[in-house]
Amino acid sequence: MPDQNLPRIVEFAQLPKSPTGIEGLDEITEGGLPLGRPTLVCGSAGCGKTLLGIEFLVRGILDYDEPGVLMAFEETAAELAANVASLGFDLVQLQADKKLRLDHVHVDRSEIDETGEYDLEGLFIRLGYAIDTIGAKRVVLDTIESLFSGFPNEAVLRSEIRRLFRWLKDKGVTTVITAERGEGTLTRQGLEEYVSDCVILLDNRVIDQVTTRRLRIVKYRGSTHGTNEYPYIITEDGISVLPVTSLKLEHKVSDEVISTGVADLDGMFRRGGLYKGSSTLITGTAGTAKTTLGAAFALAACQRGERCLIFAFEESPAQLLRNMATVGLDLQPFVASGQLRIEASRPTLNGLERHLVTIHKLIGDFKPDTVVIDPISNLVSVGSLSEVRSMLTRLVDFLKVQGINALFTALISGERGQREMTEEGISSLVDTWIHVRDLEGVGERNRGISILKARGMGHSNQVREFLVTEHGIRLLDVLVGPAGIITGASRLTQHIQEQAQILAAEQEAERRDRELERKRRVLEATIANLRTEFESVEDELRRVNSEEQERYDTQQQGRRQLSRSFSAQSPAAPNGSGA
Repeated sequence: MPDQNLPRIVEFAQLPKSPTGIEGLDEITEGGLPLGRPTLVCGSAGCGKTLLGIEFLVRGILDYDEPGVLMAFEETAAELAANVASLGFDLVQLQADKKLRLDHVHVDRSEIDETGEYDLEGLFIRLGYAIDTIGAKRVVLDTIESLFSGFPNEAVLRSEIRRLFRWLKDKGVTTVITAERGEGTLTRQGLEEYVSDCVILLDNRVIDQVTTRRLRIVKYRGSTHGTNEYPYIITEDGISVLPVTSLKLEHKVSDEVISTGVADLDGMFRRGGLYKGSSTLITGTAGTAKTTLGAAFALAACQRGERCLIFAFEESPAQLLRNMATVGLDLQPFVASGQLRIEASRPTLNGLERHLVTIHKLIGDFKPDTVVIDPISNLVSVGSLSEVRSMLTRLVDFLKVQGINALFTALISGERGQREMTEEGISSLVDTWIHVRDLEGVGERNRGISILKARGMGHSNQVREFLVTEHGIRLLDVLVGPAGIITGASRLTQHIQEQAQILAAEQEAERRDRELERKRRVLEATIANLRTEFESVEDELRRVNSEEQERYDTQQQGRRQLSRSFSAQSPAAPNGSGA
Protein backbone atom coordinates (compact mmCIF):
# COMPACT_ATOMS: atom_id res chain seq x y z
CA MET A 1 0.00 0.00 0.00
CA PRO A 2 1.54 3.34 -0.96
CA ASP A 3 2.60 5.68 1.78
CA GLN A 4 -0.08 8.34 2.25
CA ASN A 5 2.52 10.84 3.43
CA LEU A 6 4.53 10.80 0.19
CA PRO A 7 3.88 13.75 -2.14
CA ARG A 8 1.81 12.87 -5.18
CA ILE A 9 3.67 13.19 -8.47
CA VAL A 10 1.44 13.78 -11.48
CA GLU A 11 2.91 13.04 -14.90
CA PHE A 12 1.12 14.50 -17.85
CA ALA A 13 1.34 12.46 -21.04
CA GLN A 14 2.37 14.41 -24.09
CA LEU A 15 0.11 14.46 -27.10
CA PRO A 16 1.25 11.78 -29.59
CA LYS A 17 2.51 13.37 -32.78
CA SER A 18 3.33 12.29 -36.30
CA PRO A 19 6.53 13.93 -37.61
CA THR A 20 6.10 15.52 -41.03
CA GLY A 21 9.74 15.22 -42.09
CA ILE A 22 9.47 18.75 -43.50
CA GLU A 23 12.47 20.86 -42.54
CA GLY A 24 11.54 23.36 -39.84
CA LEU A 25 7.84 22.42 -39.57
CA ASP A 26 8.43 19.71 -36.99
CA GLU A 27 10.30 22.20 -34.86
CA ILE A 28 7.52 24.78 -35.01
CA THR A 29 4.90 22.15 -34.16
CA GLU A 30 7.24 20.67 -31.51
CA GLY A 31 7.24 17.20 -32.99
CA GLY A 32 4.83 17.12 -35.91
CA LEU A 33 1.08 16.94 -36.56
CA PRO A 34 -1.38 15.40 -34.07
CA LEU A 35 -1.22 11.63 -34.47
CA GLY A 36 -4.47 10.06 -35.67
CA ARG A 37 -6.21 13.44 -36.00
CA PRO A 38 -7.05 15.76 -38.90
CA THR A 39 -4.98 18.84 -39.65
CA LEU A 40 -6.29 21.65 -41.84
CA VAL A 41 -3.87 23.39 -44.22
CA CYS A 42 -5.49 26.50 -45.69
CA GLY A 43 -4.32 29.34 -47.85
CA SER A 44 -4.72 31.19 -51.11
CA ALA A 45 -3.77 29.89 -54.54
CA GLY A 46 -0.07 29.26 -55.14
CA CYS A 47 1.00 28.99 -51.50
CA GLY A 48 1.92 25.27 -51.70
CA LYS A 49 -0.95 23.50 -49.90
CA THR A 50 -0.96 20.47 -52.22
CA LEU A 51 2.83 20.24 -52.12
CA LEU A 52 2.85 20.27 -48.31
CA GLY A 53 0.34 17.43 -48.28
CA ILE A 54 2.29 15.35 -50.78
CA GLU A 55 5.58 15.93 -49.00
CA PHE A 56 3.92 14.89 -45.74
CA LEU A 57 3.01 11.58 -47.39
CA VAL A 58 6.34 11.02 -49.15
CA ARG A 59 8.44 11.84 -46.06
CA GLY A 60 6.24 9.54 -44.04
CA ILE A 61 6.87 6.68 -46.45
CA LEU A 62 10.60 7.24 -46.93
CA ASP A 63 11.61 8.34 -43.43
CA TYR A 64 9.11 6.61 -41.15
CA ASP A 65 7.79 3.67 -43.20
CA GLU A 66 4.19 4.86 -42.93
CA PRO A 67 2.11 4.19 -46.08
CA GLY A 68 -0.23 6.93 -47.20
CA VAL A 69 -3.28 7.71 -49.29
CA LEU A 70 -3.72 10.82 -51.42
CA MET A 71 -7.27 11.54 -52.50
CA ALA A 72 -7.40 14.43 -54.94
CA PHE A 73 -10.51 16.17 -56.19
CA GLU A 74 -8.94 18.54 -58.73
CA GLU A 75 -5.81 16.97 -60.27
CA THR A 76 -5.48 13.46 -61.60
CA ALA A 77 -2.91 10.99 -60.31
CA ALA A 78 -0.81 11.43 -63.46
CA GLU A 79 -0.84 15.21 -63.13
CA LEU A 80 0.16 15.07 -59.48
CA ALA A 81 3.00 12.64 -60.19
CA ALA A 82 4.31 14.86 -63.00
CA ASN A 83 4.07 18.03 -60.91
CA VAL A 84 6.22 16.74 -58.04
CA ALA A 85 8.70 14.72 -60.11
CA SER A 86 11.01 17.74 -60.30
CA LEU A 87 11.29 17.65 -56.51
CA GLY A 88 12.56 14.09 -56.56
CA PHE A 89 9.25 12.57 -55.44
CA ASP A 90 8.60 9.43 -57.50
CA LEU A 91 4.91 8.84 -56.82
CA VAL A 92 4.66 6.19 -59.52
CA GLN A 93 7.35 4.06 -57.89
CA LEU A 94 5.83 4.51 -54.45
CA GLN A 95 2.53 3.23 -55.84
CA ALA A 96 4.27 0.26 -57.40
CA ASP A 97 5.84 -0.51 -54.02
CA LYS A 98 2.33 -0.42 -52.48
CA LYS A 99 3.39 2.36 -50.12
CA LEU A 100 1.21 5.04 -51.68
CA ARG A 101 -2.34 5.04 -53.05
CA LEU A 102 -3.40 7.86 -55.39
CA ASP A 103 -7.12 8.25 -55.98
CA HIS A 104 -8.68 10.97 -58.08
CA VAL A 105 -12.35 11.64 -57.29
CA HIS A 106 -14.24 13.58 -59.91
CA VAL A 107 -16.94 15.80 -58.43
CA ASP A 108 -19.26 17.66 -60.80
CA ARG A 109 -22.18 19.70 -59.48
CA SER A 110 -24.23 19.15 -62.62
CA GLU A 111 -23.85 15.41 -62.31
CA ILE A 112 -24.84 15.56 -58.66
CA ASP A 113 -28.04 17.42 -59.48
CA GLU A 114 -29.01 14.76 -61.98
CA THR A 115 -28.42 11.79 -59.68
CA GLY A 116 -30.24 13.17 -56.67
CA GLU A 117 -29.30 13.59 -52.98
CA TYR A 118 -25.58 13.85 -52.25
CA ASP A 119 -23.71 12.67 -49.18
CA LEU A 120 -20.24 11.39 -48.29
CA GLU A 121 -21.10 7.75 -47.68
CA GLY A 122 -19.55 6.67 -50.96
CA LEU A 123 -16.41 8.66 -50.15
CA PHE A 124 -16.08 6.92 -46.78
CA ILE A 125 -16.27 3.52 -48.45
CA ARG A 126 -13.78 4.47 -51.16
CA LEU A 127 -11.33 6.09 -48.77
CA GLY A 128 -11.66 3.28 -46.24
CA TYR A 129 -10.87 0.71 -48.91
CA ALA A 130 -7.77 2.62 -50.00
CA ILE A 131 -6.56 2.89 -46.39
CA ASP A 132 -7.12 -0.78 -45.63
CA THR A 133 -5.52 -1.95 -48.90
CA ILE A 134 -2.03 -0.66 -48.03
CA GLY A 135 -2.42 -0.20 -44.28
CA ALA A 136 -2.15 3.56 -44.58
CA LYS A 137 -1.16 5.65 -41.57
CA ARG A 138 -1.38 8.99 -43.34
CA VAL A 139 -4.09 10.51 -45.53
CA VAL A 140 -4.25 13.72 -47.58
CA LEU A 141 -7.51 15.16 -48.96
CA ASP A 142 -6.92 17.83 -51.60
CA THR A 143 -8.95 20.06 -51.69
CA ILE A 144 -12.07 20.02 -49.56
CA GLU A 145 -13.93 22.78 -51.47
CA SER A 146 -14.39 20.52 -54.47
CA LEU A 147 -15.82 17.84 -52.25
CA PHE A 148 -18.44 20.10 -50.70
CA SER A 149 -19.42 21.97 -53.82
CA GLY A 150 -22.34 19.57 -54.20
CA PHE A 151 -24.03 20.65 -50.96
CA PRO A 152 -26.58 23.39 -51.60
CA ASN A 153 -27.89 23.10 -48.05
CA GLU A 154 -25.55 24.76 -45.56
CA ALA A 155 -26.93 22.78 -42.61
CA VAL A 156 -26.29 19.49 -44.42
CA LEU A 157 -22.85 20.78 -45.42
CA ARG A 158 -21.86 21.48 -41.82
CA SER A 159 -23.18 18.12 -40.71
CA GLU A 160 -21.18 16.28 -43.39
CA ILE A 161 -17.99 18.18 -42.56
CA ARG A 162 -18.27 17.17 -38.92
CA ARG A 163 -19.05 13.61 -39.93
CA LEU A 164 -15.99 13.48 -42.22
CA PHE A 165 -13.64 14.70 -39.50
CA ARG A 166 -15.13 12.30 -36.96
CA TRP A 167 -14.81 9.39 -39.41
CA LEU A 168 -11.12 10.20 -40.00
CA LYS A 169 -10.49 10.30 -36.24
CA ASP A 170 -12.20 6.95 -35.80
CA LYS A 171 -9.97 5.45 -38.51
CA GLY A 172 -6.94 6.61 -36.49
CA VAL A 173 -5.12 8.04 -39.51
CA THR A 174 -3.12 11.25 -39.41
CA THR A 175 -4.83 13.40 -42.01
CA VAL A 176 -3.94 16.60 -43.85
CA ILE A 177 -6.90 18.37 -45.42
CA THR A 178 -6.24 21.30 -47.73
CA ALA A 179 -8.70 24.14 -48.17
CA GLU A 180 -8.92 27.45 -50.03
CA ARG A 181 -8.96 30.60 -47.95
CA GLY A 182 -12.27 32.43 -47.70
CA GLU A 183 -13.29 36.08 -47.41
CA GLY A 184 -12.71 37.02 -43.79
CA THR A 185 -12.38 33.36 -42.77
CA LEU A 186 -9.62 30.80 -42.96
CA THR A 187 -11.69 28.59 -45.30
CA ARG A 188 -14.57 29.21 -47.67
CA GLN A 189 -17.01 27.28 -45.52
CA GLY A 190 -15.77 28.88 -42.30
CA LEU A 191 -16.25 25.63 -40.36
CA GLU A 192 -13.28 23.39 -41.05
CA GLU A 193 -10.96 25.43 -38.84
CA TYR A 194 -13.21 24.85 -35.86
CA VAL A 195 -13.48 21.07 -36.14
CA SER A 196 -9.79 20.53 -36.98
CA ASP A 197 -7.35 19.68 -34.21
CA CYS A 198 -4.56 21.62 -35.91
CA VAL A 199 -4.82 24.52 -38.36
CA ILE A 200 -1.89 25.69 -40.49
CA LEU A 201 -2.27 28.91 -42.46
CA LEU A 202 -0.12 29.46 -45.56
CA ASP A 203 0.21 32.92 -47.06
CA ASN A 204 1.77 34.10 -50.31
CA ARG A 205 2.39 37.84 -50.36
CA VAL A 206 4.38 40.28 -52.49
CA ILE A 207 6.38 43.02 -50.73
CA ASP A 208 8.40 45.48 -52.80
CA GLN A 209 8.13 43.18 -55.82
CA VAL A 210 9.58 40.26 -53.82
CA THR A 211 7.40 37.21 -53.21
CA THR A 212 7.40 35.93 -49.65
CA ARG A 213 5.60 32.86 -48.36
CA ARG A 214 4.80 32.65 -44.66
CA LEU A 215 3.39 29.94 -42.43
CA ARG A 216 1.53 30.26 -39.13
CA ILE A 217 0.12 27.67 -36.75
CA VAL A 218 -3.31 29.13 -36.01
CA LYS A 219 -4.22 26.50 -33.43
CA TYR A 220 -3.02 23.16 -32.11
CA ARG A 221 -5.24 21.37 -29.63
CA GLY A 222 -3.43 19.78 -26.72
CA SER A 223 0.04 21.08 -27.61
CA THR A 224 2.16 24.18 -27.45
CA HIS A 225 3.60 25.44 -30.71
CA GLY A 226 5.33 28.34 -32.36
CA THR A 227 2.89 31.22 -32.71
CA ASN A 228 4.78 33.57 -35.03
CA GLU A 229 4.75 33.83 -38.79
CA TYR A 230 7.60 31.81 -40.26
CA PRO A 231 8.93 32.29 -43.78
CA TYR A 232 9.11 29.19 -45.93
CA ILE A 233 10.21 28.53 -49.48
CA ILE A 234 9.69 25.86 -52.08
CA THR A 235 12.97 24.55 -53.41
CA GLU A 236 14.09 21.62 -55.53
CA ASP A 237 14.06 19.57 -52.33
CA GLY A 238 10.53 20.49 -51.28
CA ILE A 239 9.23 22.84 -48.61
CA SER A 240 11.59 24.39 -46.11
CA VAL A 241 10.32 26.38 -43.14
CA LEU A 242 12.71 28.79 -41.49
CA PRO A 243 12.19 28.97 -37.74
CA VAL A 244 14.67 30.26 -35.21
CA THR A 245 17.00 27.32 -34.88
CA SER A 246 17.35 27.24 -31.11
CA LEU A 247 14.74 29.05 -29.07
CA LYS A 248 16.38 28.14 -25.75
CA LEU A 249 19.93 29.27 -26.61
CA GLU A 250 21.46 26.02 -25.41
CA HIS A 251 24.28 25.70 -27.94
CA LYS A 252 27.70 24.57 -26.74
CA VAL A 253 30.63 26.95 -26.38
CA SER A 254 34.38 26.47 -26.63
CA ASP A 255 37.31 27.99 -24.77
CA GLU A 256 39.62 27.39 -27.73
CA VAL A 257 40.94 30.56 -29.37
CA ILE A 258 41.48 30.97 -33.13
CA SER A 259 43.28 33.66 -35.10
CA THR A 260 41.59 36.51 -36.93
CA GLY A 261 44.15 36.09 -39.70
CA VAL A 262 45.95 39.29 -38.68
CA ALA A 263 48.59 38.73 -36.00
CA ASP A 264 48.59 42.36 -34.87
CA LEU A 265 44.80 42.29 -34.52
CA ASP A 266 45.04 39.08 -32.47
CA GLY A 267 47.24 41.00 -30.07
CA MET A 268 44.41 43.44 -29.36
CA PHE A 269 42.48 40.58 -27.72
CA ARG A 270 43.67 39.53 -24.28
CA ARG A 271 43.61 35.84 -25.19
CA GLY A 272 45.22 36.38 -28.59
CA GLY A 273 42.25 35.86 -30.90
CA LEU A 274 38.56 34.93 -31.12
CA TYR A 275 36.68 32.13 -29.43
CA LYS A 276 36.10 29.15 -31.68
CA GLY A 277 32.50 28.85 -32.84
CA SER A 278 31.73 32.52 -32.14
CA SER A 279 30.32 35.13 -34.52
CA THR A 280 32.18 38.29 -35.51
CA LEU A 281 30.91 41.43 -37.22
CA ILE A 282 33.20 43.84 -39.09
CA THR A 283 31.59 47.18 -39.94
CA GLY A 284 32.94 50.18 -41.75
CA THR A 285 32.50 52.63 -44.58
CA ALA A 286 33.44 51.87 -48.17
CA GLY A 287 37.14 51.26 -48.80
CA THR A 288 38.11 50.38 -45.23
CA ALA A 289 39.34 46.85 -46.10
CA LYS A 290 36.39 44.88 -44.69
CA THR A 291 36.58 42.28 -47.46
CA THR A 292 40.35 41.99 -46.97
CA LEU A 293 39.88 41.32 -43.27
CA GLY A 294 37.26 38.70 -44.11
CA ALA A 295 39.61 37.06 -46.61
CA ALA A 296 42.41 37.03 -44.02
CA PHE A 297 40.05 35.30 -41.61
CA ALA A 298 39.20 32.70 -44.27
CA LEU A 299 42.85 32.18 -45.17
CA ALA A 300 43.78 31.59 -41.52
CA ALA A 301 41.01 28.98 -41.29
CA CYS A 302 42.32 27.18 -44.38
CA GLN A 303 45.86 27.28 -43.01
CA ARG A 304 44.57 25.59 -39.85
CA GLY A 305 43.27 22.78 -42.05
CA GLU A 306 39.61 23.83 -41.77
CA ARG A 307 37.01 23.94 -44.52
CA CYS A 308 35.81 27.44 -45.29
CA LEU A 309 32.79 28.79 -47.18
CA ILE A 310 32.65 32.40 -48.43
CA PHE A 311 29.38 34.02 -49.54
CA ALA A 312 30.21 37.05 -51.69
CA PHE A 313 27.46 39.49 -52.67
CA GLU A 314 29.62 42.07 -54.46
CA GLU A 315 32.49 40.32 -56.26
CA SER A 316 32.81 37.29 -58.47
CA PRO A 317 35.07 34.46 -57.23
CA ALA A 318 37.70 35.28 -59.88
CA GLN A 319 37.76 38.96 -58.96
CA LEU A 320 37.94 38.20 -55.25
CA LEU A 321 40.84 35.79 -55.72
CA ARG A 322 42.74 38.26 -57.90
CA ASN A 323 42.23 41.20 -55.55
CA MET A 324 43.25 39.27 -52.47
CA ALA A 325 46.37 37.89 -54.18
CA THR A 326 47.63 41.46 -54.69
CA VAL A 327 47.67 42.01 -50.92
CA GLY A 328 49.43 38.77 -50.07
CA LEU A 329 46.33 36.64 -49.40
CA ASP A 330 46.64 33.73 -51.83
CA LEU A 331 43.36 31.81 -51.64
CA GLN A 332 43.64 30.06 -55.00
CA PRO A 333 45.48 26.91 -53.77
CA PHE A 334 42.76 26.23 -51.22
CA VAL A 335 40.03 26.73 -53.82
CA ALA A 336 41.82 24.29 -56.11
CA SER A 337 42.11 21.70 -53.34
CA GLY A 338 38.43 22.02 -52.46
CA GLN A 339 39.14 23.26 -48.95
CA LEU A 340 37.73 26.73 -49.74
CA ARG A 341 34.49 27.38 -51.60
CA ILE A 342 33.28 30.77 -52.81
CA GLU A 343 29.58 31.28 -53.57
CA ALA A 344 28.89 34.58 -55.33
CA SER A 345 25.51 36.03 -56.30
CA ARG A 346 23.64 39.31 -56.33
CA PRO A 347 21.40 39.81 -53.28
CA THR A 348 18.49 40.66 -55.55
CA LEU A 349 18.67 37.22 -57.15
CA ASN A 350 16.51 35.78 -54.36
CA GLY A 351 14.46 36.86 -51.39
CA LEU A 352 15.84 36.76 -47.87
CA GLU A 353 14.30 33.37 -47.15
CA ARG A 354 15.77 31.77 -50.23
CA HIS A 355 19.17 33.22 -49.38
CA LEU A 356 18.89 31.70 -45.91
CA VAL A 357 17.82 28.31 -47.25
CA THR A 358 20.62 28.42 -49.83
CA ILE A 359 23.11 29.12 -47.05
CA HIS A 360 21.66 26.30 -44.96
CA LYS A 361 21.81 23.89 -47.88
CA LEU A 362 25.38 24.77 -48.85
CA ILE A 363 26.52 24.49 -45.24
CA GLY A 364 24.82 21.12 -44.99
CA ASP A 365 26.48 19.90 -48.20
CA PHE A 366 29.96 21.41 -47.74
CA LYS A 367 30.12 21.12 -43.92
CA PRO A 368 32.50 24.07 -43.37
CA ASP A 369 34.24 24.94 -40.13
CA THR A 370 34.27 28.63 -41.01
CA VAL A 371 31.77 30.82 -42.88
CA VAL A 372 32.35 34.36 -44.16
CA ILE A 373 29.46 36.48 -45.50
CA ASP A 374 30.49 39.66 -47.31
CA PRO A 375 28.59 41.92 -46.90
CA ILE A 376 25.30 41.38 -45.07
CA SER A 377 24.31 45.02 -45.59
CA ASN A 378 23.51 44.26 -49.26
CA LEU A 379 20.64 42.07 -48.10
CA VAL A 380 18.77 45.24 -47.13
CA SER A 381 18.06 45.67 -50.84
CA VAL A 382 15.72 42.67 -50.72
CA GLY A 383 14.15 43.37 -47.33
CA SER A 384 13.79 45.89 -44.54
CA LEU A 385 16.27 46.14 -41.69
CA SER A 386 13.87 44.31 -39.38
CA GLU A 387 13.47 41.47 -41.90
CA VAL A 388 17.22 41.29 -42.39
CA ARG A 389 17.66 41.19 -38.63
CA SER A 390 15.13 38.35 -38.38
CA MET A 391 16.90 36.42 -41.13
CA LEU A 392 20.34 37.00 -39.62
CA THR A 393 19.09 36.05 -36.17
CA ARG A 394 18.18 32.64 -37.53
CA LEU A 395 21.45 32.41 -39.42
CA VAL A 396 23.67 33.42 -36.47
CA ASP A 397 21.82 31.00 -34.22
CA PHE A 398 22.14 28.19 -36.77
CA LEU A 399 25.89 28.75 -37.11
CA LYS A 400 26.36 28.79 -33.34
CA VAL A 401 24.44 25.55 -32.91
CA GLN A 402 26.67 23.99 -35.58
CA GLY A 403 29.81 25.32 -33.86
CA ILE A 404 30.89 27.18 -37.01
CA ASN A 405 33.23 30.18 -36.90
CA ALA A 406 31.27 33.00 -38.51
CA LEU A 407 32.39 36.39 -39.78
CA PHE A 408 30.06 39.01 -41.27
CA THR A 409 31.00 42.28 -42.91
CA ALA A 410 28.61 45.20 -43.15
CA LEU A 411 28.81 48.51 -45.00
CA ILE A 412 27.69 51.51 -42.97
CA SER A 413 27.57 55.21 -43.74
CA GLY A 414 28.87 57.44 -41.00
CA GLU A 415 27.59 57.53 -37.45
CA ARG A 416 23.97 57.02 -38.55
CA GLY A 417 24.90 53.67 -40.05
CA GLN A 418 26.62 52.68 -36.83
CA ARG A 419 23.48 53.54 -34.85
CA GLU A 420 21.43 51.40 -37.22
CA MET A 421 23.76 48.48 -36.63
CA THR A 422 23.19 48.80 -32.89
CA GLU A 423 19.50 49.70 -32.79
CA GLU A 424 18.04 47.77 -35.71
CA GLY A 425 20.92 45.68 -37.01
CA ILE A 426 22.70 42.61 -35.70
CA SER A 427 25.52 44.05 -33.62
CA SER A 428 23.74 42.86 -30.49
CA LEU A 429 23.55 39.30 -31.87
CA VAL A 430 27.24 38.74 -32.57
CA ASP A 431 29.93 37.95 -30.01
CA THR A 432 32.61 40.30 -31.37
CA TRP A 433 32.20 43.65 -33.12
CA ILE A 434 35.20 45.13 -34.93
CA HIS A 435 34.89 48.57 -36.50
CA VAL A 436 37.11 49.97 -39.25
CA ARG A 437 37.00 53.65 -40.09
CA ASP A 438 38.60 56.48 -42.01
CA LEU A 439 41.10 58.61 -40.09
CA GLU A 440 41.18 61.83 -42.08
CA GLY A 441 44.23 64.04 -41.74
CA VAL A 442 45.55 67.04 -43.61
CA GLY A 443 44.94 66.14 -47.24
CA GLU A 444 44.86 62.37 -46.73
CA ARG A 445 42.73 59.45 -45.56
CA ASN A 446 44.06 56.64 -43.40
CA ARG A 447 42.45 53.53 -41.96
CA GLY A 448 41.87 52.79 -38.29
CA ILE A 449 40.56 49.70 -36.53
CA SER A 450 39.06 49.25 -33.06
CA ILE A 451 37.21 46.60 -31.08
CA LEU A 452 33.81 47.79 -29.94
CA LYS A 453 32.75 44.55 -28.30
CA ALA A 454 34.16 41.14 -27.40
CA ARG A 455 31.99 38.94 -25.21
CA GLY A 456 33.87 37.10 -22.49
CA MET A 457 37.28 38.49 -23.42
CA GLY A 458 39.29 41.55 -22.48
CA HIS A 459 40.39 43.68 -25.40
CA SER A 460 42.22 46.87 -26.31
CA ASN A 461 40.31 50.15 -26.34
CA GLN A 462 42.76 51.82 -28.74
CA VAL A 463 42.12 52.87 -32.30
CA ARG A 464 45.01 51.36 -34.28
CA GLU A 465 46.04 52.65 -37.68
CA PHE A 466 46.61 49.85 -40.18
CA LEU A 467 48.04 49.43 -43.65
CA VAL A 468 47.07 47.07 -46.46
CA THR A 469 50.43 45.99 -47.84
CA GLU A 470 51.66 43.43 -50.35
CA HIS A 471 52.08 41.05 -47.44
CA GLY A 472 48.67 41.48 -45.89
CA ILE A 473 47.35 43.79 -43.20
CA ARG A 474 49.78 45.35 -40.75
CA LEU A 475 48.74 47.35 -37.70
CA LEU A 476 50.93 50.29 -36.71
CA ASP A 477 51.88 51.20 -33.16
CA VAL A 478 49.80 53.90 -31.56
CA LEU A 479 51.55 57.28 -31.80
CA VAL A 480 50.13 60.05 -29.62
CA GLY A 481 51.00 63.68 -30.16
CA PRO A 482 49.96 66.91 -28.46
CA ALA A 483 46.64 66.92 -30.35
CA GLY A 484 45.86 63.20 -30.06
CA ILE A 485 46.58 60.12 -32.17
CA ILE A 486 48.94 60.79 -35.06
CA THR A 487 48.41 59.00 -38.40
CA GLY A 488 49.61 59.05 -41.98
CA ALA A 489 51.92 61.86 -43.09
CA SER A 490 51.71 63.40 -39.64
CA ARG A 491 53.19 60.17 -38.36
CA LEU A 492 56.13 60.68 -40.79
CA THR A 493 56.46 64.31 -39.72
CA GLN A 494 56.45 63.26 -36.12
CA HIS A 495 59.03 60.61 -36.92
CA ILE A 496 61.27 63.21 -38.61
CA GLN A 497 60.88 65.54 -35.67
CA GLU A 498 61.72 62.74 -33.28
CA GLN A 499 64.77 61.85 -35.40
CA ALA A 500 65.84 65.50 -35.37
CA GLN A 501 65.42 65.61 -31.62
CA ILE A 502 67.42 62.42 -31.28
CA LEU A 503 70.15 63.86 -33.54
CA ALA A 504 70.22 67.09 -31.55
CA ALA A 505 70.44 65.11 -28.34
CA GLU A 506 73.26 63.04 -29.79
CA GLN A 507 75.10 66.20 -30.88
CA GLU A 508 74.62 67.74 -27.46
CA ALA A 509 75.91 64.58 -25.87
CA GLU A 510 78.94 64.66 -28.16
CA ARG A 511 79.57 68.33 -27.21
CA ARG A 512 79.38 67.44 -23.56
CA ASP A 513 81.73 64.54 -24.15
CA ARG A 514 84.22 66.84 -25.87
CA GLU A 515 84.01 69.39 -23.05
CA LEU A 516 84.47 66.63 -20.56
CA GLU A 517 87.48 65.36 -22.49
CA ARG A 518 88.99 68.87 -22.57
CA LYS A 519 88.52 69.25 -18.87
CA ARG A 520 89.99 65.83 -18.35
CA ARG A 521 93.05 66.74 -20.33
CA VAL A 522 93.42 70.06 -18.44
CA LEU A 523 93.06 68.17 -15.22
CA GLU A 524 95.56 65.58 -16.27
CA ALA A 525 98.00 68.35 -17.31
CA THR A 526 97.51 70.07 -13.98
CA ILE A 527 98.05 66.79 -12.21
CA ALA A 528 101.20 66.23 -14.26
CA ASN A 529 102.53 69.71 -13.39
CA LEU A 530 101.79 69.18 -9.75
CA ARG A 531 103.43 65.79 -9.86
CA THR A 532 106.55 67.31 -11.53
CA GLU A 533 106.64 70.09 -8.94
CA PHE A 534 106.16 67.55 -6.18
CA GLU A 535 108.97 65.40 -7.55
CA SER A 536 111.27 68.49 -7.73
CA VAL A 537 110.53 69.43 -4.12
CA GLU A 538 110.95 65.82 -3.16
CA ASP A 539 114.38 65.69 -4.86
CA GLU A 540 115.41 68.94 -3.18
CA LEU A 541 114.37 67.64 0.20
CA ARG A 542 116.23 64.43 -0.38
CA ARG A 543 119.36 66.39 -1.39
CA VAL A 544 119.13 68.62 1.68
CA ASN A 545 118.57 65.62 3.88
CA SER A 546 121.54 63.89 2.27
CA GLU A 547 123.78 66.93 2.78
CA GLU A 548 122.70 67.29 6.36
CA GLN A 549 123.34 63.62 6.91
CA GLU A 550 126.79 63.98 5.36
CA ARG A 551 127.57 66.99 7.62
CA TYR A 552 126.34 65.08 10.58
CA ASP A 553 128.42 62.06 9.65
CA THR A 554 131.45 64.30 9.13
CA GLN A 555 130.94 65.96 12.46
CA GLN A 556 130.68 62.62 14.17
CA GLN A 557 133.76 61.37 12.44
CA GLY A 558 135.67 64.51 13.45
CA ARG A 559 134.62 64.09 17.05
CA ARG A 560 135.84 60.53 17.08
CA GLN A 561 139.17 61.51 15.56
CA LEU A 562 139.49 64.37 18.07
CA SER A 563 138.76 62.02 20.89
CA ARG A 564 141.37 59.55 19.76
CA SER A 565 143.96 62.35 19.42
CA PHE A 566 143.27 63.64 22.86
CA SER A 567 143.68 60.21 24.37
CA ALA A 568 147.09 59.75 22.71
CA GLN A 569 148.55 63.05 23.98
CA SER A 570 147.67 62.60 27.69
CA PRO A 571 150.71 61.65 30.14
CA ALA A 572 150.97 58.10 31.57
CA ALA A 573 150.26 57.58 35.23
CA PRO A 574 153.33 57.30 37.57
CA ASN A 575 154.42 53.93 39.00
CA GLY A 576 154.06 53.39 42.64
CA SER A 577 156.52 55.34 44.86
CA GLY A 578 157.14 52.47 47.28
CA ALA A 579 158.52 50.21 44.65
